[in-house]
Amino acid sequence: MKLESWITTVSSLAIASLVLVVSPANAGHNKAVYDYARVVSAEPVIRYVTVTTPVKECWDDVRTYTTNHYNPNKAGKTLFGAIVGGVIGHQFGSGRGNDAATIAGTLIGAGIGSNAARNEASYYTTHHSRPVRRCETNYQSHEEERIDGYNVIYAYHGRKYATTTPFDPGKRLRIRVDVRPARQ
Repeated sequence: MKLESWITTVSSLAIASLVLVVSPANAGHNKAVYDYARVVSAEPVIRYVTVTTPVKECWDDVRTYTTNHYNPNKAGKTLFGAIVGGVIGHQFGSGRGNDAATIAGTLIGAGIGSNAARNEASYYTTHHSRPVRRCETNYQSHEEERIDGYNVIYAYHGRKYATTTPFDPGKRLRIRVDVRPARQ
């Protein structure tokens, strides 16, 4: 092996091993450090909201309705009048006169029966009622308190800091400690 290629190989191995040794050491310096700070106070951040709830209310009611009915007695009265008139007309006359009296009595009786039926109402009305279940939806509103987070004051190494957290931290708060060199 020539001296020059041997130096190149050795120096490449030295650089590779130096990179492998130094890289994990620098990686540890970038790792975050956590500690705990004492909580001085934690005040809830309260928001008031209006909550609307649907409420179904039902009750029993009475529904009244009317029904119109046809009075079938009109035709019956006309027919009854024709029969009675025919019987009475048949009592008068004899032969062909008897037939004419019967027809005249039938027509007169039918007219009287129809007239009597016309004077009465041809429809009559009945009133009915039945129970009905009625419901409606009403809305009730009320105010509620909602906690949006906590305003926290905590002490770390003799200094006080403030932050807002989404939870009540209790007596101590986990914090991230970040130390960096200052620019000059």
